[in-house]
Amino acid sequence: MSEAFDGAEGQPTEVGPTGVGAWREAFSGRSVLVTGHTGFKGSWLALWLDRLGARVTGLALDPPTRPSHFEAAAIGPLLVEDVRGDIRDTALVADVLARSAADVVFHLAAQPIVRESLTAPLDTFSVNVMGTASVLEAVRTSGRPCTVIAVTSDKCYRNDGQVWGFREIDPLGGHDPYSASKAGSELVVDAYRSSYFAVDRPDDHGVRLASVRAGNVIGGGDWADDRIVPDAVRALAAGDALVVRNPGSTRPWQHVLEPLSGYLTLAARMTTGGGSGQWEAAWNFGPITVDEASVAELATAVVAAWGDGTWVRSPGATTDVEAKTLRIAIDKAVSFLGWEPRWRFAEAVARTVAWYRSYYSVGAGSMRDHSLADIEAYEADLR
Repeated sequence: MSEAFDGAEGQPTEVGPTGVGAWREAFSGRSVLVTGHTGFKGSWLALWLDRLGARVTGLALDPPTRPSHFEAAAIGPLLVEDVRGDIRDTALVADVLARSAADVVFHLAAQPIVRESLTAPLDTFSVNVMGTASVLEAVRTSGRPCTVIAVTSDKCYRNDGQVWGFREIDPLGGHDPYSASKAGSELVVDAYRSSYFAVDRPDDHGVRLASVRAGNVIGGGDWADDRIVPDAVRALAAGDALVVRNPGSTRPWQHVLEPLSGYLTLAARMTTGGGSGQWEAAWNFGPITVDEASVAELATAVVAAWGDGTWVRSPGATTDVEAKTLRIAIDKAVSFLGWEPRWRFAEAVARTVAWYRSYYSVGAGSMRDHSLADIEAYEADLR
């Protein structure tokens, strides 16, 4: 399965309004449900939506790490309702969806760690595939018109070692449980869209459904295991050397606000922009090609921004199954959504490290103001 982007009928034909004004028009006063709101990306998105005037309800398990951006930035008090539960519980999802009367659903809840998928493959498939089905089934049975953004991953593509960036029309696949589960999630999205939310008959159901695939995100407040920036921050804060497993691997690093701005732009177009199915498809959001960097380059940049410390290569043999090179093409989003990355690699790293430096300097105090300052700075660059 892949998304058509080859001149077929339904292809976007124009660039819609973008930026903060369009987002406020789309979200201010509207009810928005965010699954996975206690996670890294979800908590940043919930904060941004609140700033845009949305009434945000969250559904997720407890924050996956301690500390977490959700708690550090005090996201909970901003929410209309903060529901803790498993997205595989379809009855719970349906109840929360009904109580929130959601106009827009951002589905981010997932098992997001590749290495964890190797030790817990069944849980990874269950959460990422059946969890997505649970959310979409709740939307289907609710009968309520809404916009749905299903967040998957750039790792959903079948990666045979090619060096060019994946496009939305490329085949899905996965050589590890995480990647395969994200490809499976995309298949679920496509099945629901084809079977229940036909893009050429929006008046029959009122649901607009798209999937989004982003690169590797960095930013303040991520403390997950087996991610290079959180690993670096923990090591550098403790005065230890950062141990890097795969320094030669290349990834499409981007600040967390970059893909979130893409999600907001797409959801805004789907909610207010009309169209005959041209937005209900798969979309990539990543950095420009010249901003791709290896793990070694990212580790070096983080250490330099921190101001002291070092990194070393792991002495042990690796059994990682991740691809050495991963790139995604963003031509479709640039051409038809009018979206493009705003913060280059150096600024993304600098702002990420500054967030953590501030966190440790204030003694684990509230980081909401700092996070909002990053959002405000990003919004200013949009203008």
